[in-house]
Amino acid sequence: MKEQEIGYISNYFKNINVAIIEMTKGSLETGDTVHFKGHTTDFTTTVKSMQIEHEQVEKVKKNDSLGIKVSEKVRKTDKVYKVID
Repeated sequence: MKEQEIGYISNYFKNINVAIIEMTKGSLETGDTVHFKGHTTDFTTTVKSMQIEHEQVEKVKKNDSLGIKVSEKVRKTDKVYKVID
C-alpha cells in the first residue's frame, strides 16, 4: 500500500469529531482513503465529505485548509497521507 504525505492536522474539534487539515502537497477528493499518523494516532478512513469555510467541496489541493469528519481522535501536527492504489 503506497502512501503520499499530503498535509498535517492543524486543529481538532472533539465535540463534533472534525479534523482541520492543512494541505501541503498533492490533492484529495471525496472517496479517497487517508491515513492519519502521529505519536499515538494511526488509523485509515475513507473521505465521505470535506468542507472549506463551511462549504461542501469535492476536491481540495495544495494550500487549502479543510475540515473532515473523523472516527477517531487526531492531534495537532499528526501527518495526513493519501493512500494510493
